[in-house]
Amino acid sequence: MKMIYETDPWLEPFRGAIDARHQRIMDARKHFAGDGPLRDGFNNHLYYGLHRSGNGWVFREFAPNASRIFLVGDFNNWRRTDAFALKPTGQGNWELELPELFLHHGDLYKLYIEWPGGGGERLPSYATRVVQDPVSKVFCAQVWAPAKPYVWKHGHAGARPHPFIYECHIGMSSEKEKVATFEEFRRDVLPQVKELGYDTLQIMALQEHPYYGSFGYQVSNFFALSSRFGTPEEFKHLVDDAHGKGIAVVMDIVHSHSVDNVAEGLGEFDGTDHLYFYSGPQGRHPAWGSRCFDYGKDETKCFLLSNVKFWLEEYHIDGFRFDGVTSMLYWDHGLGKDFGNYSLYFDQGVDENAITYLGLANMLVKELNPNGFTIAEDVSGMAGLAAPIKAGGVGFDFRMAMGIADHWIKWIKERSDEQWSMGEIWWELTNKRADEKTVSYAECHDQALVGDKTIIFRLIDKEMYYSMRKDSGNALVDRGVALHKMIRLATAATAGDAFLCFMGNEFGHPEWIDFPREGNGWSYKYARRQWSLPRNPDLRYGQLRLWDVEMVHLLRREGVLNAAPELLVADEQKKILIFRRKNCIFALNFSATSSFADYGFSAPAGEWVDVLDSDAPRFGGFGRIKEGERHLSLDGKSPNGNQAYSNTLSLYLPARCAIVLKKV
Repeated sequence: MKMIYETDPWLEPFRGAIDARHQRIMDARKHFAGDGPLRDGFNNHLYYGLHRSGNGWVFREFAPNASRIFLVGDFNNWRRTDAFALKPTGQGNWELELPELFLHHGDLYKLYIEWPGGGGERLPSYATRVVQDPVSKVFCAQVWAPAKPYVWKHGHAGARPHPFIYECHIGMSSEKEKVATFEEFRRDVLPQVKELGYDTLQIMALQEHPYYGSFGYQVSNFFALSSRFGTPEEFKHLVDDAHGKGIAVVMDIVHSHSVDNVAEGLGEFDGTDHLYFYSGPQGRHPAWGSRCFDYGKDETKCFLLSNVKFWLEEYHIDGFRFDGVTSMLYWDHGLGKDFGNYSLYFDQGVDENAITYLGLANMLVKELNPNGFTIAEDVSGMAGLAAPIKAGGVGFDFRMAMGIADHWIKWIKERSDEQWSMGEIWWELTNKRADEKTVSYAECHDQALVGDKTIIFRLIDKEMYYSMRKDSGNALVDRGVALHKMIRLATAATAGDAFLCFMGNEFGHPEWIDFPREGNGWSYKYARRQWSLPRNPDLRYGQLRLWDVEMVHLLRREGVLNAAPELLVADEQKKILIFRRKNCIFALNFSATSSFADYGFSAPAGEWVDVLDSDAPRFGGFGRIKEGERHLSLDGKSPNGNQAYSNTLSLYLPARCAIVLKKV
């Protein structure tokens, strides 16, 4: 396999830095695993925390600065007693063995840790179950040992070289104003995901987090499944059912930072600020108010890599989307940088400790599940992040193409329809490193949060409240519905290697996401999904949903993402964008006013049939195109488009309309 600097001449000046980075990853692998499997080196979760042991229990904790540790809980009236005092076993480790009758399924417990000059209650760092008291709002660890462990029925969903990803949040997946559960999602939403055609679930907010409104990105307990959504067995049932439907499950994993909370999280766990984090200012994120991991410490790498292994093995998930990777990669967290120079990826501003950790994490995932995959959320565009480790990369399978969503917002917000550039749209949708796979999306959860707007809301705004009926006859709504379909098709059909949709965006979910907080009276009104909208036959949401269903099924059925997209036409004057991918041609007319009765362009020879068009009445269009119409290319080049082809194909292209043709 060639190194990334051998395939990209722009990386040649950084050959030394890339080789050194690769060597650090391989040296770390040898340090932890020797010549054996990497997976054998990370089992902290099997040692630390609470476990059955013979006819009793054993509890272990790592707290090198502690002078005494007590287990307190329901079983001892929350008192510190010698019978529940942990004993030091060396190298910062503490242990307590208890007879079986002392602890029972459902008991609540914490640690009381004393250190020189102080002490306080803490949640165990390897707790796998944490619950919040509904009245006091206090979090406690909970003994979780059900009499009947979950029995898995299905294996993993298999490889996903080109996943169609449905991004979701369990808690806000109900139409009711409340926190939804794993069981409700499994029963009510999972069948919809299958019907829509998405083959991968990307689930947010699974790790326990004290503040619901953080969207799950301020994690306190890294090994604990968030109890606000249900039990571990209920989540396993959800994952199992997804696998039974052929749907892979990826979780958002937050290893970029930790909540600053002391009572719930790892902050000052044993009285120090540097147990797992950088000490001093470097250990605090200036924008997020959270703690930053010290990826150079073996203790931190073992904690986080054991966490990766735990989620894969305990819950049978298929991979991870690593959140906040940019923040991990750079000492300044990438704040205020435009990353316009390759040198920024290899200079002293890079935290090479984090690079090494991420390389190990990606190797570990592949060892544990050869079909498992990882996605990096990175805005910096670091070269090699999603390239194979053997090629000098960091080993992610995919990276998020985050600039695409930003550009759709820019074009909608800052330019009139007449100012949209077909060449610019094509460039931004397809500009990617040839040696790295990307996940494209028109919008994800970020664009739906309060303070921002979804695409449909930017296009239609307040008219969504009054004019989404099919008989409204509103020109602004007509424009918004037409462009919403075209934008999603253009993004999905040019996707680097995967396409993502956030829950509800497939039908143009109105309004924004705003979790309950003091500023909105702790309301759940905007932290839910209005599934009834596309089911209402009088409204246009169902037409948008149907478009998405047929679009996704067509792209998957034709294996469109298996081949690179090829530009055929980028007509700036007429606002026409036409491209080919595998056996399909995608023709989009972005003009607001001009339809073209016989638009000719150079194309591959053959017969082509109309298999999808956004103007069909069932999609909320005007029915200007005859469905299933066949088109035969004629000898002779057209002056329009890619001159590599000697035949001309002519199409009727109505204004604000997209057509997909398949070669017969």
